[in-house]
Amino acid sequence: MLTYKDCVGLTGLEEGEIEAIAHHECLPEIVAAEFGCCLVNRAGGERIIDQMIRDDIDAAERHRQPRVAMHWQAVLRQFEANHPQLQSETV
Repeated sequence: MLTYKDCVGLTGLEEGEIEAIAHHECLPEIVAAEFGCCLVNRAGGERIIDQMIRDDIDAAERHRQPRVAMHWQAVLRQFEANHPQLQSETV
């Protein structure tokens, strides 16, 4: 039997990144893990995940939740560090 951690390990994403997808899409984290895996393995998918995290930051800031915004900012930094090709793409 696979555990949640096993599933995360198969996605190519970190737990925080999956959490951001789940939050953005209102999905259970295990479903977000599958969705994130599909995105990260298709052309342009990493850019979509990057934007989801940015949307989560914006939402937290709009709702005056600075600690939540800081959490998503850390997730974004980690995601972009793990996917350096995002810096070379034009938006």
